[in-house]
Amino acid sequence: MTTLTVRGLDGDTRARLRVRAARNGRSMEAEVRAILRDAVSEPDGRTGLGSRIAARFAAVGGIDLELPPRGELPRAAEFDA
Repeated sequence: MTTLTVRGLDGDTRARLRVRAARNGRSMEAEVRAILRDAVSEPDGRTGLGSRIAARFAAVGGIDLELPPRGELPRAAEFDA
């Protein structure tokens, strides 16, 4: 087990850490360990919201929409008054 000392922590940060730890039912030391563990952990490979929504509806067959054909190409916005 390693010991880490954090010097120069301002009072406001310490107070917010104390509140956060209490909200999570942990000691301040346990809260700091959880914060550090989360900060240095590898990404868990979660996908974006759109991909998760598509995966959820794929189980029930998804939804196929008929898109109307485009009549004209998109054009740039004009900002002249």
